[in-house]
Amino acid sequence: MGFKLFHVDAFSGRPFGGNPAAICFLTEPRSYIWMQRLAEEMNLSETAFLLKEADGYNLRWFTPTVEVELCGHATLASAHILWEQGYLEADEEAHFSTLSGWLHAHQSQGWIEMDFPVEPAVESIAPKELIKALDVPITFVGQNRFDYVIEVDSETSLRALIPDLNLLKQLPIRGVSVTAPSASPEYDFVSRFFAPAVGISEDPVTGSAHCSLGPYWAKRLGKSELIGYQASRRGGVVRVRVHEERVGIGGQAVTVLAAELSDATFLADERRERTLAM
Repeated sequence: MGFKLFHVDAFSGRPFGGNPAAICFLTEPRSYIWMQRLAEEMNLSETAFLLKEADGYNLRWFTPTVEVELCGHATLASAHILWEQGYLEADEEAHFSTLSGWLHAHQSQGWIEMDFPVEPAVESIAPKELIKALDVPITFVGQNRFDYVIEVDSETSLRALIPDLNLLKQLPIRGVSVTAPSASPEYDFVSRFFAPAVGISEDPVTGSAHCSLGPYWAKRLGKSELIGYQASRRGGVVRVRVHEERVGIGGQAVTVLAAELSDATFLADERRERTLAM
């Protein structure tokens, strides 16, 4: 029997919204090469791999081109599947061992909240390639260990932004998070996220980016609980609760596809492993 595979729309309360992720349940460890090739096959911004361990689940995230250290929407999708498919009881907390340490998630009133590390953006000087690639009025430039965080002058500028992805791809970072105050009282801030260096031109909804956006806007607006909207074509709502060293990132998720990988995928991996060993 093959591994179970799910397609989940994260940070959305309806199908075909938010950010899609593939979730693969492993019953045994698989090679890095196999996981990367499956992520390329899925061709979504992230494919997550779950392997049961004594204290929870080992969780790894792959874009179509690389493994990443932190991903919000695929973690949200993974937790959603654990509860929906009965791997966890509704009142149980999900625990994930990841490259960013232990992450946790729980359910509350139809939403899932994840406990993530704060990734504050330190004010910095923007490289000329970044300024040229965005070509919009910028009011703040910051950087954390993953991304640049850029505030632009308005939501109008943010929504109209058409960045030069070739220039952004040259920067030695994961991605660029662009944000602005929300023009609607429904949200506190809006954002978009571009990561061509890891194979993602524009990410529909980026949970991990809110590890920076949450603290940034909490300080700007003087409040610890915020609602953000990621203004991609698909769009998505992210609830944020900021603590001292952690940030709660909340969203909804919907399963749109459940499948099982065929035996051919395992045979291909085994043949490749034997070839490499020769």
